[in-house]
Amino acid sequence: MTLAARKRPAVRGVILDRSLEELPLFRLSDSADDTPVSFSTENGGRWRVIPAPGDRLPGTFDQDVYVELLHRYNEAGSPADGAITFTLHAFLRSMGRRADGRTYEQLRAALSRLERTTLESVGAYWSAQSAHADITFTVLSTVSVQRRRVADREQLHLFGNLAAGEPGDARVTLSATLRANLAARHTITLSAARYHALSSPVARRLYRMLEVARSDGRLSWRVPLERLAEQLPLTQRYPSHLQRVLQPAHEMLLSAGLVRDIAVRQYDRVWSVDYVLGPRPREET
Repeated sequence: MTLAARKRPAVRGVILDRSLEELPLFRLSDSADDTPVSFSTENGGRWRVIPAPGDRLPGTFDQDVYVELLHRYNEAGSPADGAITFTLHAFLRSMGRRADGRTYEQLRAALSRLERTTLESVGAYWSAQSAHADITFTVLSTVSVQRRRVADREQLHLFGNLAAGEPGDARVTLSATLRANLAARHTITLSAARYHALSSPVARRLYRMLEVARSDGRLSWRVPLERLAEQLPLTQRYPSHLQRVLQPAHEMLLSAGLVRDIAVRQYDRVWSVDYVLGPRPREET
């Protein structure tokens, strides 16, 4: 370890691309849904999340992998080439997940989806890298996972529990598009501790969106319920159904102190949610 690395303080906040946080990406359920997500911005921009052929859309596990990747990228000092290396075991433990054969495969699949899921923007995503309104990119540009085996290949059939290979080493590269926005400080910052303390994927996604509102200097945020469902995204569309899905997440946000108050009200026949933001945690400042 270099002297500079020893002196660099641990990064407790998670710095994310503000442009990407404004747009839907992760389904808030791990279903087999392979239908592209489509979203229209208020300024007329169009955004699509297109899964790779034969794969599903990124889901709740992928959302947590994405946040942990950005956390590690920050902790590594934002390497110029965007490359991050880690063991699958250490990565899962950092996420608060049990490390076993099932979660190793989940992590490999999530990394692959983040590399192969296409994000397509027509005037929806602001990019520091490109002056063009149209841009197509992925979260990760490369993914390589090398499995480490503790037994000779010819003897693996004797050990059923080793058949899938031992935990491996991963090297992934954050896309240049995201890195450019991070370098330009077009970002939001989360508290890693507060994010992981939220057990609901919906609450975690809402936390990310509320920080976008905070980055605009807002003390409160009003959003139509239908619009919120599209932006999260959620599959429910009826106001009563949406409120049932959102209520547990709202209770978590209130309990965590991330918001001071939440109210669902009807204005001119349009159901909206009013969020009053809580104070920013010290680790984010």
